[in-house]
Order: sequence, then structure tokens, then C-alpha cells
Amino acid sequence: MKYTRKDAKAHAFATMRGIWAAALMPFRDDLSMDEEGFRANMNHWIDDLGIDGFFIAGKQGEFFSMSLDERKRCFDLAVEAAGGRAQTIMSCSDQNMDVVIDLARHAQACGADYIVVHAPILHFFKAQDETLIRYYETIASKVDIGIALWSHPDSGYLMSPELCNRLADIENVVAIKYSVPRDMYKRLSALAGDRILVSTASEEEWLDNILELNWQLYLCSSPPYLIQTAADKRMRAYTDLAFAGKADEARAISASLEPVRHALKSTRPAEKPHSHQKYWQDLLGQTGGRVRPPLLELTEEEKARTRAAFDACGLKLA
Repeated sequence: MKYTRKDAKAHAFATMRGIWAAALMPFRDDLSMDEEGFRANMNHWIDDLGIDGFFIAGKQGEFFSMSLDERKRCFDLAVEAAGGRAQTIMSCSDQNMDVVIDLARHAQACGADYIVVHAPILHFFKAQDETLIRYYETIASKVDIGIALWSHPDSGYLMSPELCNRLADIENVVAIKYSVPRDMYKRLSALAGDRILVSTASEEEWLDNILELNWQLYLCSSPPYLIQTAADKRMRAYTDLAFAGKADEARAISASLEPVRHALKSTRPAEKPHSHQKYWQDLLGQTGGRVRPPLLELTEEEKARTRAAFDACGLKLA
């Protein structure tokens, strides 16, 4: 690793910054991983779009459809493809803690920069906070790598800002992807912003979070490579302007992306986010590929509607 356990927080605050994207994993028609397509996507995302880091094998990456060996292979591929040009954070989330720890150790060994572990589904509601503290303390004790927490509604509950503030005291907990309402992540920023990097996946809120909350990290979802092209890097542009304190210029550029955001969101079937995003990747010239069952593919009618909105949204392709 590039840092020791005791230096994990300092290292994260110094280097874990900018735009990080959650990588989709392309699958071939036979549903095997398209390793060449994934490498090509990573090269484009780094060299052409200037994305700073990548969230690997998470919900966007369909980790739930992969074997343990495939998840480890994703980690290896991402580290190789990044090649020191961008950072990586590996999703080690699983209901089985032994699997989480196995994946965490592999991530540390293969050269990942960080790992992320989402709050598990709990089948009881007694002493929930103490259970989660023991959960994260146990995982953190088994590795030295920096850990990002992740709380989102899919767990069936949201971790409170007060609980996350307690978890921020764990030596190698360095960040949180906090997929919660804004008042909750603002509260956590006030409580624990000196000990962990707080972030959320909303691109629409990212600019305000830089300017109003002094955030340094977008962690993360797919917009960094879905609403940008080599010829049209407006998210990168408004981010850099905001970091430079040029708020008015940043707001003008961010506002200009509204037609792109609307086209992407308004055509996405609620039950088909993965296949829709992969089709949008195909339209951009990236490798989208198939989704694995039980996820659903787009119908031809849904593709036509998406293509029409894509063509009209004003995203520059060349």
C-alpha cells in the first residue's frame, strides 16, 4: 500500500479527491465478463475524461451476479487498467462477513487504494447501532487499507449521522458514500468532516456540496462517464472551476447540463437502470454490453426512446 494504517486518514484527505465514478462491468452475449471492453472503457475514462478514481464491483458493477473469483478478478483488472493514472476503491460488500474480509484482503494485496463496505441488511432491529459498530470494527481490524462506509436505502435502514460520527473514530475508516437526504449528510459533515471524507452519489448536488460544504470528493456514480465525452467535459470543467472558487462560472456550466441530465433520467425505466446505462454507453461509443439475469434488458421501444433523447440532448460527441 501507499500508506500505513495509522496514516490512512491523512493519506485520504491528501489524495482522495475530485471525480470518482462507479464502473459498470460489461458482459458479452454469453454473459462472460468483457475484459477487453472494460479496459477500453477505463482508458477512455482516464485519458479522455480525466476521471480521478473508480468504484469497482459495486451495485453498478453487478457484484451481486458475480462469483467470488469474478469479483477478485474485477479488482485485478481495475488496478491493472488504472496503471497508476487513477485511484481505485473496491466494493467488498456482502452479507457474509468472511466474504467481506476475504475481498478486503485481496483488494489490499492487489494494489487497490481503498475499499468500500455498505451497511449490511439486518434481520432484527435491536441494538442496531452497536451491531453496526461491531461489524465495521471487526472488518477494519483485519486489514490496514482505508475503508469507506456506505449507507443507502437498499439496506432497509439508513445509518444516522450520529452513528457514522462514532464509526469515523475507527483508525482506517477514511470516507463514506452517504446516499441519504441532504440534511443528513450536511449534519455528518459538521460532526465528522475533520475525520472522514463525506460524499454522496448525486451529481446534481455535487456543485453545491463543493461550494457550500467544502467537499473535495465525488463518490460516486455513473454520470462522470455518461454525461461527458472527450469533446464535452462539462462536469470536469465545473468541478475544477468550483475548486478554484469561481462559483458563477461553475454554476453556468453545470446548469447547461440540464438537458443531458433530463434525457438520461427521463428515459431510464425504473426497473432497468443497468441496461439503460449500458445502452447509453453504447451510444457514446463505450462498451456497454449485456446485463446478467435477473436484471432486465431494454426493449426495442425503450432503446428508440433513449436514442431519440440522446440525440437531442446537446451532448457533443466530436
